[in-house]
Amino acid sequence: MTTSLTGPLTGWIAEQRWFAGKGRAIEEVTIDSDVELSPGLRHLIVAVAQDGDRDRYQILLGEREPLPPRLAHVRVTPTVYDAAHDAELTGALLEAMAANADIGPLRFRRMDGAVIDTGQRSLVIGAEQSNTSLVFGDAYIMKLFRRLTPGVNPELEIVTALARRGSPHVAQPYGWIEADLDGENTTLAIMQQFLSAASDGWALALTSVRDLYASMPGLPASDAGGDFAAESHRLGAATARVHAELAAAFPTGVVEPPEVKRLAESFRHRLDRAIAEVPALGERADAAHEAYNRLADITGPVPVQRVHGDYHLGQVMRTPTDWIILDFEGEPGQPLAERRALSSPLRDVAGMLRSFDYAARHMLADHPDAASLEGRAREWADRNRSAFLTGYCEGGGRLHEEDAALLHALELSKAVYEVVYEARNRPSWITIPLAAFL
Repeated sequence: MTTSLTGPLTGWIAEQRWFAGKGRAIEEVTIDSDVELSPGLRHLIVAVAQDGDRDRYQILLGEREPLPPRLAHVRVTPTVYDAAHDAELTGALLEAMAANADIGPLRFRRMDGAVIDTGQRSLVIGAEQSNTSLVFGDAYIMKLFRRLTPGVNPELEIVTALARRGSPHVAQPYGWIEADLDGENTTLAIMQQFLSAASDGWALALTSVRDLYASMPGLPASDAGGDFAAESHRLGAATARVHAELAAAFPTGVVEPPEVKRLAESFRHRLDRAIAEVPALGERADAAHEAYNRLADITGPVPVQRVHGDYHLGQVMRTPTDWIILDFEGEPGQPLAERRALSSPLRDVAGMLRSFDYAARHMLADHPDAASLEGRAREWADRNRSAFLTGYCEGGGRLHEEDAALLHALELSKAVYEVVYEARNRPSWITIPLAAFL
């Protein structure tokens, strides 16, 4: 089966959402590893050559003849398909994980003390950009990392460490899949508790914003039916507690003033590149330069530690008891060393502050009353940003007066990234990050 698949895989892989090489010609696809997990289910690691780069991807393949109509949408050839979508086969992943099995070069590992029900059936959820997640019943969610980077994934590293410390703010890990890639132990998948009764933070925030926009003109955000400030406060406190747990579980350090100045220069270079791509940003760049200039006022060491790295309302879930934080893998497009590097916890704080702005403003992009609602958007964002920061401080997070300059610079640096992203992907949303520079 393997030798005849490279041709079909070349065309198929280029069309997948999780394929990182879109827009570039594929020079060659080779199969580095082909392991039979169970009858009819194979695990492949394929290498894709493009422009001198060689990226590897993880694929589950099944083979059926004839191919059932329910699997036609994931067909690779007339009889071969993406088996992540086949609940009759994916139970083999649970069985191998429960047994701590080694199958060829693949190692399935169960978390110490975890009990895995191997009778659960899977369903692929969402349309993720870089991974594929399988929900098994209402018990587990297994994230398959499609594009593979040699090394232990930060999400596995952080979630297992925090779970062993009894953190109430992470979903319980049950196990993972690993293999050696370029001589390094590499994470292929992680399985955690599926939060079936939880609500997505982004969706909850948007409900609050809609309630405010639909309320009587002039009604304060605090009096609108879906006021979110209390939840923002709780989220701030949960964020601070997770930062404290990360500092206890992993090494910490400090960044001295000369390194802070180099950070400011990197922010300026990023700003210059962004202006070259999005000239409209140049009209508002003074605000960013002023924020970066203020970093020179930092004369003492800045604490750094492991952080989330890609923190926003879409990465948190509200359970009946508290907030749970997800997706500790950092920005998937960045090198693994950068995602695991120590950073100021204010980086996460800045990311969440930007997310509140997005929640408040994104519905204004095509809204007929956008101009009249602008003030209400600003009021909602300010109220929830303030509540989050208050909760963060009360939860033990460091946010002193001398931290204000770094937080503001980090927030505007994030907004610079957002301007470029929206210009490339959602031009109608570009006003959201541009508003951060007013």
